[in-house]
Amino acid sequence: MKKFTCIVCPNGCELSVIEEKGKFLVEGNLCIRGREFAINEMQHPLRTVCSTVKTSYEHMPRLAVKISGEIPLEKIFYVMEEINKVVVTSPKTVGDIIVKNIGDLGVDLVATADMSSLIEEEKQ
Repeated sequence: MKKFTCIVCPNGCELSVIEEKGKFLVEGNLCIRGREFAINEMQHPLRTVCSTVKTSYEHMPRLAVKISGEIPLEKIFYVMEEINKVVVTSPKTVGDIIVKNIGDLGVDLVATADMSSLIEEEKQ
């Protein structure tokens, strides 16, 4: 038996999952999404990544970023290694692609913050 805390909705259900002969018995979920989450966690867990990257700007030395979709759980450290290599050298706005197809995983690294106001401060 495996136990999970569901992260799909605000309920945070405590799930118990038993696998027998390729079938899953899920208990503790208040909605169908919890059952789906638990089965996915057993078979192929996926995650998103939010982080920051370095910039070349004194007034904004880091830029908030995220990946545009989910990746296999076991690839998170690899993606973080790739993110840690990035240095942004031109102004970015929310949604700008920082790295296309990061790590060949089919997701892009995108900006989640706008640098324009801070860049204006630096020009003054």
